[in-house]
Amino acid sequence: MLFGDYKLKNLELRNRIVMAPMTRCMSPDNIPGADVAKYYERRAKGEVGLIITEGIEVSHVASSSYPNVPRLDSEKSRDGWKLVVNKIKEAGGSVIAQLWHSGAMREAGMGPDPSIPAYTPSGLSSANNKNAHALTHSDIKKISDVFGQDAKWCEEIGFDGVEIHGAHGYLIDNFFWDTLNKREDQYGGSIYKRSQFAKEITESVRAHVSDNFIVGMRFSQWKQQDFEARLVNSPDELSQLLMPIVDSGLDYLHASNRRYWEKEFQGSENNLAYWAQKISGLPTITVGSVGLESKGESFVNMSSNAQPVNIDKAITDVKERKYDMVAVGRALLADPDWVIKMREGRLKDISPYSEEVLAQLI
Repeated sequence: MLFGDYKLKNLELRNRIVMAPMTRCMSPDNIPGADVAKYYERRAKGEVGLIITEGIEVSHVASSSYPNVPRLDSEKSRDGWKLVVNKIKEAGGSVIAQLWHSGAMREAGMGPDPSIPAYTPSGLSSANNKNAHALTHSDIKKISDVFGQDAKWCEEIGFDGVEIHGAHGYLIDNFFWDTLNKREDQYGGSIYKRSQFAKEITESVRAHVSDNFIVGMRFSQWKQQDFEARLVNSPDELSQLLMPIVDSGLDYLHASNRRYWEKEFQGSENNLAYWAQKISGLPTITVGSVGLESKGESFVNMSSNAQPVNIDKAITDVKERKYDMVAVGRALLADPDWVIKMREGRLKDISPYSEEVLAQLI
């Protein structure tokens, strides 16, 4: 079932394996070049069912976080993405663009205007550090419009959909996280209110694209700053967070775990993707160290060696309809033919993930 055909909305996928979005910083001047197209093409030739791109910075002055991250707000950037999309589709693949605003993770000196600070819900870049710009209602409207415009560009370029990045400590997630969101208006306070920013962004994206265009969202409990962070502690709280966004026009949810096999709530062995599917009724993607076994990893240093392992649990979970798709990250960096080899049971032929692989990224 995992390696069989799957239909996501109106998009026919050759299997349920997704290439997870992975930041690469390989697009000088924010323009994806021929090498970026080659990188994605190679994974499409390796029979990945759906590719989700690395985070694409939305066209806002404070969205830059790292150097050489791709954008959409120039004709050259959009032409670069057209080449990427064409190469993927020529290889029989499908592709969704991940749209990303860095929020509190913005690094000083990045972007077209280095003097612009990070934009966050309440001016906090961390729990006790108020050195960012607190979003006004005008800022919120502008950023929502930017997400919509960028999604429209993505549809015009030829992407099959967009994924809104609402995870890992970036701007949308900053609104979810009560340690950074101290607002006393309609965007802060209860879990439901903290989801309103994401809801409005989803509404804007949906309004700018056609009905057939896929719109998803990635969310997480863990953050770059805190692997043990928890937005919600029960299925009921997860429902309060997700359902306002789901009802605004999402087509799938991408539930990010550090390790996909770990349970999410007490009293159940099921993971975050299971609960997202059960609550929302939408297709869900699970992700988190799929196909790898590693020790001592961190988000900042993910170059520790990791050996290939079987994915029997993911295969069983998909068969039992606990979630619908499985996203693979570093294992696909190590071996672009991972899907083919795993499907054929050639575990011993799969290349391990290492520092050398991280340096090559191709």
